[in-house]
This record gives sequence, C-alpha cells and structure tokens, in this order.
Amino acid sequence: MKIIFLGAGNLATNLALELHQKNFEIIQIFSRTLDAAKNLAEKVNAQYTNRLEELSEQADLYILAIKDDAIGSLLENLSLKNKLIVHTAGSISIDIFKNKALNYGVFYPLQTFTKNKKTDFSKIPICLEANSLENLQILKNVAQKLTSNVQILNSTQRKTIHLAGVFACNFTNHLLAIADEILENEQINLDILFPLINESIGKAQFEKPHKIQTGPAIRNDQKVLDSHLALLEKNTTFVEIYKLLSKSIFNFSQNKQ
Repeated sequence: MKIIFLGAGNLATNLALELHQKNFEIIQIFSRTLDAAKNLAEKVNAQYTNRLEELSEQADLYILAIKDDAIGSLLENLSLKNKLIVHTAGSISIDIFKNKALNYGVFYPLQTFTKNKKTDFSKIPICLEANSLENLQILKNVAQKLTSNVQILNSTQRKTIHLAGVFACNFTNHLLAIADEILENEQINLDILFPLINESIGKAQFEKPHKIQTGPAIRNDQKVLDSHLALLEKNTTFVEIYKLLSKSIFNFSQNKQ
C-alpha cells in the first residue's frame, strides 16, 4: 500500500515512522512548511512538497494529520477523485468529507504524541470509521498491523472519547504544570510527586476513579483547604482552580453515595 501524509507534525511524524517501520510505502509528505515536510520525508524515504498542486495521485491512502480547524479548508482545495482519504482527528465528524470525496474515513490513534519521543503503537487504541464496509476493511487491515486494539466507533462516540481524553490527559498535564510551578517556588523538584502520581494512575486502571479519591476535598477538611488557599493567595487563577476542583470532588462524592 502506498500512503501520502498531509501534515508533518507530532501525530504525522509518529504515525508515518510506525507505518514505514511496518513496511508500508510512504511516497510523499505534504506540509505547508517545506522544512517540516523535508525532515519527515527524509526519515521515511519519501518525496516532499508544500504545494497541493504537486501532490501525487499515485497513493492508495491519503492521511490528513493536520490541525482540526485546517481540515475543512484543505479539503476545499483538494481533489483526489476516488482515492481513499482519512483524517486523524478525535473531535471532527466523518461528515466533513461529504461532497468532498467518494471514499473516506477516520483513522484516529488515541494517544498524545511528540516528535522527539518514539511511541509504542502496539497497545494504542486506533478508532476507525469509514463511509463503506470496503473502506473500513482497508483501514482495519492497516490498523491491525500497528496495534491489537482496533475500535470501530461512530463520530459521536469518538467525539465523546476525545472530550474525556481532554479531561484525563490535557487537564491532568496542566495540573502537573501547576504543581511543578508551586514546587519550584520552594526549590523542590517535581519528581518528588512521581511515586504518588504513578500510584494514582495505577489504581485507576483497576477501580473506578471516584472510589479511590482521597485528599482534603473529599473529606471536606476545611482547615487544610484554607491553609492551601492561603499558600496560593498570590495567584488568583490557582485559587479559583483549587476552589472549583475541591468543590467538584466533594459534590461528586456526595452524588455517588
């Protein structure tokens, strides 16, 4: 199978490298930034371009791995006739391809990616959707070469997973950034929290998260809560986040009883 990537960012880089390693032929990389296209193309022995009019028509699969809000405008300027084209976005409906392509789908790896860190795809969920059973089978054949966890989901289900992922991943990472800044003020390294973080995440893999919730908020320990707020008083944003999350934890626990 010959594949073309439109995009050369974090997801595109990891997915292209993995497909290349699994002996798929990446024939071209397109990116609006020529250097980005070139850098990825050199790693997968592909041609590269930053001009849509130079996009090859020789591929079997075209993978749009670009920013969500750029997919629609790119499709307006893309003409691939009957070629199979997919996007990799969690929050974008498959319907974005209607009246833009004859064969289309979604190939969504549920993971966070960075260019300089190799990702193990073997257990990553890859969520698939397509406009026909034939196209779905093609995408399944590709996905199953990368992972044992292939999920067939519709656009609503995928969007819900994406939302949950924002809470579980993006928001969690931001809270870690806040924790890091709080510790830095006292010249303490974030790694002191790693055993605590790892234990919490580990438990959540075997038990409902609300059942393993600990801390002053769920106990409604007002003395501790107030002492924490006093430490945060110079940063009003952190104070508001602390209050909102503490209230949510307590209310959540009450509603689950």
